[in-house]
Amino acid sequence: MFLTRILLLSAMAAGLTACADTQPALSPDFGVALRQDLAAQIADPDAHYGATISDSGRAALAQDRYRTGRVIAPSAAGASMSPTSGGGAATPQSQ
Repeated sequence: MFLTRILLLSAMAAGLTACADTQPALSPDFGVALRQDLAAQIADPDAHYGATISDSGRAALAQDRYRTGRVIAPSAAGASMSPTSGGGAATPQSQ
């Protein structure tokens, strides 16, 4: 009888420990950094970006060339190339 009483009290004490609050007070912004990091790293499949600074006519021509298979190959660029002042193409520097 004494052993059963000890076992019963031990079981009740163990049951009361489940009621203890292990994290008494979390900050209201707990986990915000994780949610921001996830949002920054997960791609949005339906992304809509604002206006970009580009020439829409040139972009349309580039898309048409891509669709028809007439893509203009980019020129090779290296350390000895310098940009020109006109269209942004690279030209070799004279030595």
